[in-house]
Amino acid sequence: MTKAPLVDLRIAQLIDANLDRGREGLRVIEDWCRFGLKEKELVIKLKNLRQELGAKHHVNYKRGRSTSSDSGIGLNHPYQQSRANPFEIVSANCARVQEAMRVIEEFTRVFDPELSKIAEKVRYNLYEIELEIIRTSKGKKRRDKLANCKLCLITSPHKDLKRIVNQVLKVGVTMIQYRCKEMSDRDKINDALELADICHKHGSLFIVNDRVDIAIAARADGVHLGQKDFPTDVARMILGSEMLVGRSTNCLEQIHLAEAEKCDYVGLGPINKSKTKENLKSIGTNCLQEITKTTHIPWFAIGGINISNLRDLIELGTKKIAVSASIMDAKDPGKAAQELLKVIK
Repeated sequence: MTKAPLVDLRIAQLIDANLDRGREGLRVIEDWCRFGLKEKELVIKLKNLRQELGAKHHVNYKRGRSTSSDSGIGLNHPYQQSRANPFEIVSANCARVQEAMRVIEEFTRVFDPELSKIAEKVRYNLYEIELEIIRTSKGKKRRDKLANCKLCLITSPHKDLKRIVNQVLKVGVTMIQYRCKEMSDRDKINDALELADICHKHGSLFIVNDRVDIAIAARADGVHLGQKDFPTDVARMILGSEMLVGRSTNCLEQIHLAEAEKCDYVGLGPINKSKTKENLKSIGTNCLQEITKTTHIPWFAIGGINISNLRDLIELGTKKIAVSASIMDAKDPGKAAQELLKVIK
């Protein structure tokens, strides 16, 4: 460690305090990325920044430390007591580090330009890291919801579509996939915007079928793609890491490919003959046990599933289902969804 130049004791105390503040804040953020988000790349970035600051925390600055004469010791703000979740804590510590780095930059430009440049680097890097954390946090929240989802409703055109969606969300459906091929793009966007708002008010996931552009326009949680739709890497490049990407599959080979492409989930089917996939041959239930053993991402059984055949699917290892007709065509969609949920839970 190189020796720092001698400075006014007051400046040394100021720099020491802000180096401590900055390193402590970085550690708070780093530990959340490590244990909360499990994002190794972010942990490495933050650790490197913290170590760079540590290497410049010279003994001359530490000699200025004097807790007995520090008028700021013990001063708290009511906002510090109102941080109710990890995101608020991380956000506050990002601000804390950025402010500390700005102080160090200003007071070390002349006598310790190397530290000033490091502080500037940390500040600008943290702007980008905070955005990455926000995106990752959103993605994690969505993937946690996906992991707990048991029933997805795939919509079909209906004059009372919004009422039906409201009904099923109220009884516990946690994922809606908007599927409508017959309408104009303008009408699809308007529908998707309204449905996304309804879903998010209920804390449920809203997924758009096929259309990456409409998913973005509607602020959806993700997109569901068929085998002939957008390549997964292209969809991910457009949507970013925080949005979900699902893929329709018809066999074990397609599921494993979707896993390799890092899809978030797959729909497997049609298990039985389906009104919405009349051109596809049903795959039956023989493969379900093997899929349960070898598949590591969430998968939804789909196709002709109703209350009469659901228990058989559960016995074969099915934990998630996606349905359309059995809810959309029911006289009481809410009750139909409730009955399915009772069985699958």
